[in-house]
Amino acid sequence: MGQLPDSYQLLHLETVDSTNEQARRLADDGVRVPHWIVADQQTLGRGRRGRTWDSPNGNLMTTLYLPVALTPEQAGQLSFVAGLALHQTVRHFVGDAAEAPNVSVKWPNDVLIDGAKISGILLETASSTHQQVAWLAIGMGLNLKSFPDDTPYPASSIYHATGQAPDNVQALYVLAQSFERFYQQWKSVGFASILTAWRQTAFNLGQGIIARLETGEIEGIFEDIDETGAIILRTPDGQKRVISAADIFFPNIGA
Repeated sequence: MGQLPDSYQLLHLETVDSTNEQARRLADDGVRVPHWIVADQQTLGRGRRGRTWDSPNGNLMTTLYLPVALTPEQAGQLSFVAGLALHQTVRHFVGDAAEAPNVSVKWPNDVLIDGAKISGILLETASSTHQQVAWLAIGMGLNLKSFPDDTPYPASSIYHATGQAPDNVQALYVLAQSFERFYQQWKSVGFASILTAWRQTAFNLGQGIIARLETGEIEGIFEDIDETGAIILRTPDGQKRVISAADIFFPNIGA
């Protein structure tokens, strides 16, 4: 069926409050071995900015627990690694034939099928000093079997796109191997190579977007990302805005 890369352990739970919370418990217990945590059901799944993440049976709900010392900047870079790994995982299951659905990444790390969201990522850490985090939890959700119908953007699933839904552990093995490839690339070659790969998957690069910040909205052309991964937006009056945190929407599809 598959296996995890060397040096990782699998923690498969039938039910958990949140796989990210389970990662926190591993950290509190002093566990120093990287784990892939997967749950068949989450009772308190959450997304970014405190949102609830719908967690029905049949979808992939997993967290990679990395007990490694990183700078906050490095931890943020791994969200792009995770986005690429999820993109490659979705491509694996939908195929790459000419008639296959288009798979892309919405900044910074949401995977889309034909413009509809199929995954989400939530990074959580605990600081050991002001310069480093003691561990990193990369929570990832992937819609294998179903998707919510009450989101403010289009959503989809592997089943909706292909008529078949992989088992959650089967999908985890594909994701874990994909993540490890990009993770080793990040460690050996650097973040710039990850950004180059990310640009090749980017959705609506060069097109109009809306960036929703806590203080309001900015609309403009998605020109590029900079060396930190921040989005470069060209506003209608010609100004360049560099945005490191926002929710991105696309006027043409509402995604």
